Amino acid sequence: MDHAWFSESRFGMFVHWGLYSLAARHEWVKNREQMTDEHYQRYFDHFDPDLYDPAEWARLAKQAGMRYVVLTTKHHDGFCLWDSAQTDYKVTRTPWGKDLIAPYVEALRAEGLKVGFYHSLIDWHHPEFPVDSLHPQREDEEFKAAAKGRDISKYADYLHAQVRELLTDYGQIDYLFFDFSYAGRTGYWGGKGADDWRSPELMDMVRELQPGIIVNDRLGIPGDFVTPEQYQPAAPMTIDGQEVPWEACQTLNGSWGYDRDNLDYKTPDLLVRMLIDSVAKGGNLLLNVGPDGRGQIDPRARQSLADIGDWMRLNSRSIYGAGPSGFTAPPDCRYTQRGNRLYLHVFGWPFRHLHLPGLGGRVKYAQFLHDASEIRTRVIDPSQTAQNTAIGALTPDTLTLDLPVQRPDVVVPVIELFLND
Repeated sequence: MDHAWFSESRFGMFVHWGLYSLAARHEWVKNREQMTDEHYQRYFDHFDPDLYDPAEWARLAKQAGMRYVVLTTKHHDGFCLWDSAQTDYKVTRTPWGKDLIAPYVEALRAEGLKVGFYHSLIDWHHPEFPVDSLHPQREDEEFKAAAKGRDISKYADYLHAQVRELLTDYGQIDYLFFDFSYAGRTGYWGGKGADDWRSPELMDMVRELQPGIIVNDRLGIPGDFVTPEQYQPAAPMTIDGQEVPWEACQTLNGSWGYDRDNLDYKTPDLLVRMLIDSVAKGGNLLLNVGPDGRGQIDPRARQSLADIGDWMRLNSRSIYGAGPSGFTAPPDCRYTQRGNRLYLHVFGWPFRHLHLPGLGGRVKYAQFLHDASEIRTRVIDPSQTAQNTAIGALTPDTLTLDLPVQRPDVVVPVIELFLND
């Protein structure tokens, strides 16, 4: 399997969209407010996303510098965005009445983006899914008593059948994000894990139907990449001492689904730093948007994507195909590297000079990446080594960059260093 595209891309869009977008109070609203199916039905009965335009979603993703998109085909509430033959709890039974997945796939392909699906392993609507500690009606004793005979093996049959549909009916699918178990943490969420999902069997089916697909690690068995959620790892991620591909999934404001009154948006500066930080540690960033009930990506999210896109237009050479460097970056900086080009991302602007240990005599040219303007470099004269060392100053293996006092007007300045061959 050739998964080189994943590490080359480095940046993708996550899309959480479903019935919860009408509630506009977080994608876990059914759980948080312990809603019954009858109460939650109001969102099904009024789901009519007349402004859904997946071509616009794809354009926004591409303009932001993203190279793949991952959409929730079914979230924990069990609602399906396609015309599944396994259930009536699907978009084609709502007022909208049409499949949402086919136009999404077509729009991504038209923009040259990789196609990703998210699929929840849990399902609060299915009649055979057990009432566990995370179920919306976990405190409803009458409901729990009636649900005692539920058979999760029958639910697993349903799960497998739906995944088969998704990987059969829409052509080539590049990426699959299962949710909810985590590799190495079997049974952590709600007491269920790989045995309940029949994960090895499910993974074999996925590989058979889509030989080129990449799959995450949340079946409770190893996948192709690991998925830290809502945090940035402190270093490259490893399993048994070996570095592994990883992808941090992050939100714009702490909510995955549309959350109308949540104004706690991350700044463009922070979002760009998160992307850089991921690449510097060998990972990807999957940044989420939550369209509203009419299918629109809201103006605040659109602005965030546009701001990232402005930075990526000028600095994407330091992201695409780049990864960690063996050199140690100065404080408040991050290195990424691709071949003989080393990229220094300056988070905290220094006063006039920046000293880079280990790079003395190893750099033939330096420039700002955003405008290709030269940066002068110098290395201490070896004859002054003793004097400088005595006062704790520079050594001949340190490269000094002479920088302007005024910080360039870009979200994060990047310095491109051309290393000697």
